[in-house]
Amino acid sequence: MASTDKLRAGVRKCLPEVENIKNVELRNKVVEAWAFSLSQTEFTSIDQIKPSGNPNTPPLKEGTQSQHLRAVACIAHGIADGLEKVHGDIGIDRDLLWACGLCHDVGKPFEFSPKNQKRWKNDIGAAGYPAIRHSVYGVHVALTVGLPEAVAHTAGAHSGEGELIKRSLENTLVHYADHAYWNVLERAGKLDLSAANK
Repeated sequence: MASTDKLRAGVRKCLPEVENIKNVELRNKVVEAWAFSLSQTEFTSIDQIKPSGNPNTPPLKEGTQSQHLRAVACIAHGIADGLEKVHGDIGIDRDLLWACGLCHDVGKPFEFSPKNQKRWKNDIGAAGYPAIRHSVYGVHVALTVGLPEAVAHTAGAHSGEGELIKRSLENTLVHYADHAYWNVLERAGKLDLSAANK
C-alpha cells in the first residue's frame, strides 16, 4: 500500500487539470478524494484502473483512466465555452465544473477492484453485482473527504442513476461530456470491442 502522500502526488501527476481549480481548498479536496478512494483498494494509481466506463464495457485500445477523466472535464468546459459564447453567462461555476469533471468517476477504484469483482461474481446472491456501482461509491468518497454536495451529486448521478433525478447544471455538462467521450471514441475505432467483458 502506498503512503497517502505518494497517492496524492500520483493523483496530481495523473490529473494536471486539477491546477485549473482556483479555490485551493477545493483543489486539495479533489486530490484527497482520489487518494482516499485509491487507498481503499489495491490500486495505487488512477491509471491502474481499466480504462473503460464500467468493468464490463469496452476499454480504450490505447489510453488511461486518467485520460478519460481529464478529457471529460475538458469537454464539459468546451460545452460551457460554446454555450456562453452564444448566450453569455449562464451561471456555470468553473471551479466546481473542474471538480465535478475530475471526480465524476471517483468511485471507480472500488467498483473496478479485482478483489471486489471476484468476490461479487463468486456470490451474486450475497451482495449483488456489483454490490455498489462507482457512481454510488463516489458519493461516499466525495462526502467523506468534505467535497461540496454538488460534486457528490455529480459522482452519484452522472450515469444511469441520474435518470431518476434532476441533474444540476454542472452535472448536466459532465453527464453529456462523459457520454460524448465514450460514443465519439467508439465511432473513431478507439475502443477494444473484443475486450468488453475481460
